[in-house]
Amino acid sequence: MATSGVQSSTVDPALLTTMNGAKASTNSTEDAKNTFMTLLVTQLKNQDPLNPMDNAQVTSQLAQLSTVSGIDKLNASVTALGASFQSGQNLQAANMIGHGVIAPGNAMIVTEGKGIYGVELPQAATKVDVVIRDSSDAVVRKISLGALPQGVNTLTWDGKTDAGTTAANGAYKFEFVANAADKKLTTTSLAFGVVSSITSSSQGLKLSLPNIGDISMNDVRQIY
Repeated sequence: MATSGVQSSTVDPALLTTMNGAKASTNSTEDAKNTFMTLLVTQLKNQDPLNPMDNAQVTSQLAQLSTVSGIDKLNASVTALGASFQSGQNLQAANMIGHGVIAPGNAMIVTEGKGIYGVELPQAATKVDVVIRDSSDAVVRKISLGALPQGVNTLTWDGKTDAGTTAANGAYKFEFVANAADKKLTTTSLAFGVVSSITSSSQGLKLSLPNIGDISMNDVRQIY
């Protein structure tokens, strides 16, 4: 028996982008789906009746197209969810303007003879010492803090120098040395600052603190 038309058991993926010599639209998944269905129907109409396409193959191709469409919708949903999350995070961060936070840093601002600072310890320490320096890097005060627990420890300095005088208001730096028995611990110095503004960019949300700089929300250890 004479046969005519196209004989094939599968739809060539290349046909999804080219039909009758013209490039099909790839602007959306819907365009690709319409082109696929047109090609599939044409192929079914012109198939060899003695060697028809396998139903399982047709079903498989339709399932693949459905999967692509589903992924496209999932991507759109994730994008919308991400935008909603970013908007909520921005609103939450905006509420922090004017609030004090504790975050990694070694700068301390002394106001009215008082400074707030802190240290984060990976485990409980039996002995912790801190050295406070002025803007010229001169040692102003050495303090033995004794034993401190694991985690975030918020501390205050009364502004007294080793000479017994009161330190002037301004910026100071500090550094810690901590030990657990004979083992030296790795410490994270924590600074106190007041959030002055927030910035949202492709790098994420940032909180601006005059004495610390720009930090992420994940850097915040405590909020006041």
